[in-house]
Amino acid sequence: MTDATIHHPPIRPEYERAVTVPATIGNVERPLALVERLWNMPLVRKIVILAVLAAIWEAYARHLDSPMLFPTFSATMSAWWDGIVSGVILQRLLVTMQVLVVGYAIGLALAAVFVSIAISSRVGTDLLSSLTAMFNPLPAIAMLPLALLWFGLGAPAIVFVIVNSVLWAVALNTHSGCLAVSETLRMAGQTFGLKGFRYVTRILMPAAFPAILAGLKIGWAFAWRTLIAAELVFGVSSGRGGLGWYIFENRNLLNTASVFAGLLTVMAVGLIVEGVVFRTLENRTVRRWGMQNS
Repeated sequence: MTDATIHHPPIRPEYERAVTVPATIGNVERPLALVERLWNMPLVRKIVILAVLAAIWEAYARHLDSPMLFPTFSATMSAWWDGIVSGVILQRLLVTMQVLVVGYAIGLALAAVFVSIAISSRVGTDLLSSLTAMFNPLPAIAMLPLALLWFGLGAPAIVFVIVNSVLWAVALNTHSGCLAVSETLRMAGQTFGLKGFRYVTRILMPAAFPAILAGLKIGWAFAWRTLIAAELVFGVSSGRGGLGWYIFENRNLLNTASVFAGLLTVMAVGLIVEGVVFRTLENRTVRRWGMQNS
């Protein structure tokens, strides 16, 4: 083979290029405007959304022009303010919250007992799964006739239906969260010699806390709406009616603005509990631990 038949690769010319650094790179970081900083705050965005919904409500009510059927937002707020100033709404709300706290606390305690039994044995797991399959799909308000027969007309009957609404949702989420804990964490706890109560509180509960927190939220929502529904049916106990009974009374009086004011109070309590209580709990636990994104 001669040199003429050999194909040599082309020779690339070599050169050097001088790197010129610009005199000023410039400020990459741009300060946000006031509007942008405000819009980045979740509270401000929620206030804007609520203001838009209130404007739509006011416009539709004025277009409908039927205060008996659908009062305006301004009329509803006027009725709500009158109820606050007179103390009627606050007094009814206090009665409702007292019953709610008792029922919610009993439901959480019973849920902890059932989950502890389920974690400790297979029979307990089968028991909890069977009970949740039977009672969790059952609306708690459907237990109202039995509550009337067993406890009579009063707060104990309402507490019974609240416990039934809280118990199964919280127990199911807590047990599912405990089952989802990875084997790595379980073996790490066993390596350090954690057993029994310490193993549950140091390993299982922190790892399963996102699911537990979701169960607490669901249980709270179930308890709140069940309580209002029960009070709409029989909310007076020894002359003390709750917030649901306030709505029912004003419906009988055809005071629709006060009915909407009572409904707004129910929604306001839900927003406060969700946005303050549970949000603070999330920030101090799962978000702080890096287990949940913002």
